[in-house]
Amino acid sequence: MNATPGFDLVERALSIVPLIADEADQIERTRRLTPDVVNALIENGLYRALLPQSLGGSEAPPDIFMQMLEEIAKADASTAWCLGQCSVCAMIAAGLDHDTAHEIFNTAPGILAWGAVAHEARAVEGGYRVTARWDFASGSRQASWLGAHVRIVNADGTPRKNADSSPEMRTILFPLTSAVMHDVWQAIGLAGTGTDSYEVHDLFIPDRFAAFRDVAEALREPGPLYRLPTGSTFSLGFAAVSLGVARATLDAAIALARAKHQSLAASAMRDNQAVQGLIGRTEADLRAARAYLYATAHAMWRDLSATKLFSPAQRSAVRLAATWTIQQSAKVVDTAYHMAGATAVFRSNPFERRFRDMHAITQQIQARDTHYEDVGKMILAENR
Repeated sequence: MNATPGFDLVERALSIVPLIADEADQIERTRRLTPDVVNALIENGLYRALLPQSLGGSEAPPDIFMQMLEEIAKADASTAWCLGQCSVCAMIAAGLDHDTAHEIFNTAPGILAWGAVAHEARAVEGGYRVTARWDFASGSRQASWLGAHVRIVNADGTPRKNADSSPEMRTILFPLTSAVMHDVWQAIGLAGTGTDSYEVHDLFIPDRFAAFRDVAEALREPGPLYRLPTGSTFSLGFAAVSLGVARATLDAAIALARAKHQSLAASAMRDNQAVQGLIGRTEADLRAARAYLYATAHAMWRDLSATKLFSPAQRSAVRLAATWTIQQSAKVVDTAYHMAGATAVFRSNPFERRFRDMHAITQQIQARDTHYEDVGKMILAENR
């Protein structure tokens, strides 16, 4: 077993950044990752960042996973988003028996994608049957397997309950070839993610392909990574993607300011004190957001590694940091976009796509304003 989980993942990501940058326009135009990019991600083991080491994965700690996505996002947000989505989906392997997980993740290309929680599966002898359609399956165009989070009902249609009377939820897994895909992703940003819909009709799911997600008692892997809920891992990963987009956009604005002359005064943009101050303040905002996100991730990981428990306080801390980081990154992108002036509206320049990608990110569940309310409610309930 690798004594340093995730070793050199960031370096491997950096090695393919030039390729991804070169392919970014085609990814945007065709609305899917190019074969060369997908092959590079697979060959460098990046989809396996969060897969258990027992299956040949990296089982990387959150901060390494985040840095990997941040670097990829500087080149192309859609690629980073798909990589983040499918990497987190692979964490379900910790709740599967070894042979089942091996079948899914160690048969090329070994990529799993899934969409939003919806619908139900009916218990039958030996497994479950389901007819349903799900949305928001980012990364499904590269996947060989799909998953779906469903409520379980008994054969007579009554809901199956957990010990605490909550509905029993399972993540069912099935080959991509068992589903009908619907090309619906016509969005303002993250165009290349292929966040499509998929459906199945009267599909039988053997019991071994129906796993509990984020249920500690069902885990078959001992590592602390799998005590971290997938929802919180998505939040950390997608916040890191937003940082990468913001960093690349601000860097492009800085490069423009170094080279551009204002047409009327013929003076260098870099000598304008207003521009200088704006860049300084925006740089501080971005560095602060990144420091806050990573400090939160480090503190959470330290405690989780020591206790093997993910507390409500840790969940709240991750949610707050990820939400604020995504929204702060959007402000950085907006500032850089406006600083670039008319230059920013042309597709040939490095602003317009990143502006749209960033604002597609802010519309995702990880950036909802209601998260502040949830955190505030928890803070107010504390006895200090």
